[in-house]
Amino acid sequence: MRWQNQEESQNVDDRRGRSVSVGGGIGIGAIVLALLTFLLGGNPLAVLQQASQQTTTQTQASDGPYEPKTQEEAALSKVVKVTLKETEDVWNKLFREQLGRNYEEPTLVLFSGRTVSACGQAHSATGPFYCPADEDVYIDLSFYEEMKTKFRAAGDFAMAYIVAHEVGHHVQHQLRITTEVEQEKRRSSKKEANQLSVRLELQADYLAGVWTHHAEKMSRAETGRGILEEGDIEEALNSAASVGDDRIQKQARGYVVPDSFTHGTSEQRKRWFLKGLKSGDVQEGFQAFKLPYNQL
Repeated sequence: MRWQNQEESQNVDDRRGRSVSVGGGIGIGAIVLALLTFLLGGNPLAVLQQASQQTTTQTQASDGPYEPKTQEEAALSKVVKVTLKETEDVWNKLFREQLGRNYEEPTLVLFSGRTVSACGQAHSATGPFYCPADEDVYIDLSFYEEMKTKFRAAGDFAMAYIVAHEVGHHVQHQLRITTEVEQEKRRSSKKEANQLSVRLELQADYLAGVWTHHAEKMSRAETGRGILEEGDIEEALNSAASVGDDRIQKQARGYVVPDSFTHGTSEQRKRWFLKGLKSGDVQEGFQAFKLPYNQL
């Protein structure tokens, strides 16, 4: 991927190197104040919620600008920030042209070890994820080392695919697909809920492919050359395959349980990324929720 000397996104909250104390709790003073508020006819829950938010804010105080410890970390940081900027350019354009609405850009949170999200505590062990509650993408760059050593998926575009996939979840949230799926899951059996999760993940893979299609096309129109270099698509496919449920379960316990899949098989994830890459049409990705499950 051609990321050197490219513009970085400004929607980045870099929390690396910060001292984080998660779950500080609510002090006795706040509890007393909440009780007084209740006796005076006010809303004590609002007081407790504000106290909790203030505690979280205090524990997130910065210790100063973060300096990457290695050249690889500095390069990865640049890759994800450039990728995020590319997703902003593409999705702003596609929302206007294909969906007739405005795109609200997410924030990328870079952290090391652990941090706090509106979806709960974020740990490096959980891997990259999107939190719809605060509309942020969370990434600990140490995940790249796990991709290389555990999943054998290396390369800058392998990391770009991860960012594009999580931004795909943001697109789903913007279109209220995520909300509708969560509502449906609450009315479903465990097996059916897992299948809905698989559809959501495969659609995010499709949207990552759509982004790649248009990022390449827009770059060629503007600069005369695309963002892709030789081997980039293979890196993205390796990255997609590395997080397939069948591969992860096989590595972890030696066998697979298809009914427990929540992200799709390695083959499915590669296939839906390629569908998006070939098509470039956002609307076609909606078929992930229309096809019979055994045809995904």
